[in-house]
Amino acid sequence: MISPIDGSAYVKRGAPPASQMEKSLHKAVTAQPAWRHIAVAERAAVCRRMVEWCVARADRLGEELTWQMGRPIAYTPNEIRRGFQERALHMIGVSQSALADVAAEPKEGFRRFIRREPLGVVLVVAPWNYPWLTSVNAVVPALLAGNAVILKMAQQTPLVAERYAEAFKAAGLPDGVFQFLHLSHDQTAKVIADPRIAFVAFTGSVGGGHAVQRAAAGRFIPTGLELGGKDPAYVRADADLKFAVENLVDGSYFNSGQSCCGIERIYVAKPLFKPFVDAFVDLARQYRLGNPMETETTLGPMVRKDAADSVRAQVRQAVRKGAKALLKLKDKPGSPYLPPEVLVNVDHRMAIMTEETFGPAVGIMPVKSDDEAVALMNHSRYGLTASIWTQDADAALVIGDRVETGTWFMNRCDYLDPALAWTGVKDSGRGCTLSRMGLETFTRPKSFHLRLKP
Repeated sequence: MISPIDGSAYVKRGAPPASQMEKSLHKAVTAQPAWRHIAVAERAAVCRRMVEWCVARADRLGEELTWQMGRPIAYTPNEIRRGFQERALHMIGVSQSALADVAAEPKEGFRRFIRREPLGVVLVVAPWNYPWLTSVNAVVPALLAGNAVILKMAQQTPLVAERYAEAFKAAGLPDGVFQFLHLSHDQTAKVIADPRIAFVAFTGSVGGGHAVQRAAAGRFIPTGLELGGKDPAYVRADADLKFAVENLVDGSYFNSGQSCCGIERIYVAKPLFKPFVDAFVDLARQYRLGNPMETETTLGPMVRKDAADSVRAQVRQAVRKGAKALLKLKDKPGSPYLPPEVLVNVDHRMAIMTEETFGPAVGIMPVKSDDEAVALMNHSRYGLTASIWTQDADAALVIGDRVETGTWFMNRCDYLDPALAWTGVKDSGRGCTLSRMGLETFTRPKSFHLRLKP
């Protein structure tokens, strides 16, 4: 893979031969039956030791991650220390109760219950933007539920998959229960179509989700699809201005805006619009774009030159249609190093307000009412997260009930709470990970109906 830092080849990996793919599938399907019969508490202990191994090496893993995808070194170790660890430990902590048998109401002469059985071999296809965070949503719950896992990591971040394998080996996971394959797109489709794969957990683009569906179309297997978003924020007139600005600037620009649940469009109540925009611009100007290996850098390069050029094209289109760019910081066209941008005078004729940007540019619109804000938030083919910034929790609940989204935040954004289901609607995908429901995703129900006295 080519590092966005300097264009050098940081890691070289080749796609596996067909014999290696066959060997991995055979090992997984052979190892899984014994793993499923290991007590949940022991599965949890293995996963906990894996997490401890990764957290102990967070600085090294973070440095590798910076070189692979460009996020500043000031932040990358925290992907492992904070989010990765928090999500994994929560799922480990609830696994025993979440996976326990579900008893039916008592009935004389019978014993009846539902058992959550593992699906078999799970293929996890994970992206580059938050490779540890997105993969852990599926890898750990799938293993806790008694499945074997094959991880296909994005070509931009192959070392993440390899470090998982090292961590699980150190944790004592039986051979074959977790494996990785550095697959091409065509090879991934072939693995999905293989009858030994029982479930596919995919995180990526809408186009990638359609490709997964096509590959699985000839088989009756479930797929979990997390496909990104165009996540809105609504700042009501009663919002805490300083708090909203601080959090929405961070939500817009962290990781150079390369977050599926990052803030991509903001609607502000008219009385607050000018002070909000002024404060937003002032804070955005404080970002330091530069070499992500320097600890002072707060905004690194985007993952590739073409990704940055796609954002530049959205900004240019918006300006041609009447938008006004407020930052206009020095840029180098053709470079992955893209400064942040703020656009006003925007509307929904512009791609910057309707199509996924996945970069450090955000449009801000004034709105006259809650009704207008709801209509604009729902005017999207995506529905991953949405947020409201207000001091009125009752109003937040009423408004949130009308917004088409998988997660509704009040005074928060760009965060996954592992106790809550992570899910989307419309083109943001289907299925869920995290929470107790996320564990159930990797199981099938099996009913036991025992007549005790025939």
